[in-house]
Amino acid sequence: MNNDSIRKLFLESIEVKKSCIEAGFDSLYKVGADIAKGIKKGNKVMFCGNGGSAADAQHLVAELLIRLRPKYNRPAIPALSLAQDSSTITACGNDYSFDDLFSRVLEAIGKKGDFLIVLSTSGNSKNIINVLNLAKKMGVYTFGFLGCDGGKAIKLCDSFFLVPSQDTGRIQESHITAGHALMEYIEDALLEADFFTLNDGY
Repeated sequence: MNNDSIRKLFLESIEVKKSCIEAGFDSLYKVGADIAKGIKKGNKVMFCGNGGSAADAQHLVAELLIRLRPKYNRPAIPALSLAQDSSTITACGNDYSFDDLFSRVLEAIGKKGDFLIVLSTSGNSKNIINVLNLAKKMGVYTFGFLGCDGGKAIKLCDSFFLVPSQDTGRIQESHITAGHALMEYIEDALLEADFFTLNDGY
């Protein structure tokens, strides 16, 4: 890889993000407001994804649980990843199926009124499809960070943010940018509603 190829990658990432801007962010605004309202009622946000998307899911959970922006010290916001510890993951894969991993955890901890955010570049992963179907039965609101044409998941999500690209890396880069934007929107909504008391920044 030479300097030109690195520059090309950055330019491609910028172009994909420009396409996202052109498509608009109505779904992010709406789900952000809905999640903030749900949090105030005692509900939680759950995330899941595979591979790099699993890492992005855990990353976004950490932003809500710990701290998102250094200037705001506030209580933790209830969020968790459906990809649990290695024992849970391997037990499910061995005793049942990897396709059941997210559904098994959602079944245990999800409740009506909660929110499930799935991250999938293809929208066709079996464990993503299964957990979306279960969430619908349980009354859990579903939001998808998707790519390509959205795959099978797009019809199962209550709302979604679709990155118009076929490139996995570029899709994931836009997902984490949109994810950060959504987390900040949720935090701002809770701050404006005086949901928690701020401490001095550090």
